[in-house]
Amino acid sequence: MGNVQPTIVPYEQFDVTADIKALRQACKGLGTDEAAIVEILANRSAAQRTEIKQAYFEKYDDELEEVLRGELTGSFEKAIVAMLDPPHVYAAKQLRQAVQGVGTDEAVLVEILCTASNQVGQPGARAGEAMDQVHECELEADIEGDTSGDVRNLLIALLQAGREEGYEVDEDLAEQDAQSMFEAGEGRFGTDESTFTNVLAQRNYLQLQATFKVYEKLSGTDILDTITSEATGTLQDCYVTLVRCAKNPQLFFARRLNAAMKGAGTDEDTLIRIVVGRSEVDLETIKDMYLEKYDVTLKDALDSECGGDFKRLLMEILH
Repeated sequence: MGNVQPTIVPYEQFDVTADIKALRQACKGLGTDEAAIVEILANRSAAQRTEIKQAYFEKYDDELEEVLRGELTGSFEKAIVAMLDPPHVYAAKQLRQAVQGVGTDEAVLVEILCTASNQVGQPGARAGEAMDQVHECELEADIEGDTSGDVRNLLIALLQAGREEGYEVDEDLAEQDAQSMFEAGEGRFGTDESTFTNVLAQRNYLQLQATFKVYEKLSGTDILDTITSEATGTLQDCYVTLVRCAKNPQLFFARRLNAAMKGAGTDEDTLIRIVVGRSEVDLETIKDMYLEKYDVTLKDALDSECGGDFKRLLMEILH
């Protein structure tokens, strides 16, 4: 995890009165000054944006979010509204969205639940704090209703936020867990998923890295190869996400961004979730990983996939 860098930091010359006046101006009269909105919101920290929201309401008796919703459209509107939520509230809303409607978006659930933890510098809070915002029991009920078997067990384990915190590595435990995972997977006919779920959902990420190394020595196989041969479907996807997050969260996000821009159409919701959600955590480091992995800058990739004010906002957040 170590030394990760954000792209958005608190603005040193922050003047909330000047900002709310400029935003009021940008939304009044004929047309909207989108450039001014981007310039302010993409260069203020989440805490500063919250202050802007409160001050705007106190001064003008208008909810800034509602004013902006009335002025903006499409993905640009979605991204701006996302920036007005404190990060853990935004994460909570994304979780809720992932379990509403027909079926469950397991990929999004796992992404947020795996990465909203102290070990990766989380978007604002632990998964548990995000849960409080949307009533953990409701989410749990949705997951219970929409999923089944091992996938359900894994998602519930992640939702209950039982992952150890801290950066300590217990070598004996790594040996023990690696042995248990080997016996539950390659070492037997059929796979005992509960062992994988317990270890992957509960250990801190440095502990998991140590476990994966021992596992490789023990079995001669990378843990990802074991998972792809032992698990299938959604469960396999969830385990792969967990392992990739544990090994290198920033590379995981770089992969997610790349996948969102591949093929026909662009998954703009994923772009917003990661670019906005990680901007004060590790987005600068994600940019480095993206360049290393794909030999193109994240800015250039987004430049060719997105357009208009939405692109302008993403570029400003990326700096």
